[in-house]
Amino acid sequence: MRAREHLLATAAGVFLAVLAHAADVPYLSGRVVDHAEILNAATRQQLEAMLRAHEDKTTDQIVVLTVPSLEGDSVEQFATKVFDAWKLGQKGKDNGVLVLVSPKDRRLRIEVGYGLEGKLPDVSASRIIRNVITPRFKEGDYDRGVIDGVAAIVAQLQGQGSIAADAESKGPRSAAGSTIDAPDLPWQMRILLGAFIFGIIGLFTVIGVMTPGMGWFLYLFLIPFWAMFPIVIIGTRGAFVLLMIYLVAYPVVKIILSRQPWYSKAAQELKSKGSATIGGFTVSSGSSSGSSGFSSGGSSGGGGSSGGGGASGSW
Repeated sequence: MRAREHLLATAAGVFLAVLAHAADVPYLSGRVVDHAEILNAATRQQLEAMLRAHEDKTTDQIVVLTVPSLEGDSVEQFATKVFDAWKLGQKGKDNGVLVLVSPKDRRLRIEVGYGLEGKLPDVSASRIIRNVITPRFKEGDYDRGVIDGVAAIVAQLQGQGSIAADAESKGPRSAAGSTIDAPDLPWQMRILLGAFIFGIIGLFTVIGVMTPGMGWFLYLFLIPFWAMFPIVIIGTRGAFVLLMIYLVAYPVVKIILSRQPWYSKAAQELKSKGSATIGGFTVSSGSSSGSSGFSSGGSSGGGGSSGGGGASGSW
């Protein structure tokens, strides 16, 4: 009996500990809820006036919330929790917008009600975060970042989305080819997609480096994969750097390996026998198609696709 009571007490303690560490939804005290205390009084007054005027004009309800920390939640999860608890926007119109900022986690999100997704789509919300808010946050200016961000949201909702566009054209991303960045994905999704993408193209890269003959064909074949797929995980700049590393490292490593005795032996076996064993794997050259295959105990892998979106950001 005592063991059972001890087990129940332990389970209750763990449950209460989880609840204690979960981020609570603050009380909706106004259009600006500065729970993290990162905005000065003048900024709060300016935001209140701006949001009140917009609501009087359009009935859209925009609320700014700052919290010290997300306490382990993702910014998407906590924004949804707050939006549902506060029920922003009018019933039947769903015309609410939440601007959430967590300075400790360096994460922010613009959560948009269903009724305003046409006026403030994900791409516009993401542009506002990327080009208007985060540059100011990186400078440590939360007041200007929030004010400019809210002004851009209001302008977008009123059909005057020039603030975000102007910021983008003046910002450092205005150079050709630099406007594409990694999509706003939770870090868990980035890890899963990264393991999948880099696992597949990394495997074929290793196969190409170690395989005589067809390895140079794989070198050319994999270039577009290394150029495009990593953008989903690390953005355009990261993908470009990775591609340059691939273009240089692959032939260098392959030339070094080609001077090894086992590589020369494998090349000779492929010519004479049509197959060779490299590191426990069997490389074969198909006489009918002129292509080479790579097998390990008859197992094989496939491919797939996954995607996601959301107006979140970090600084």
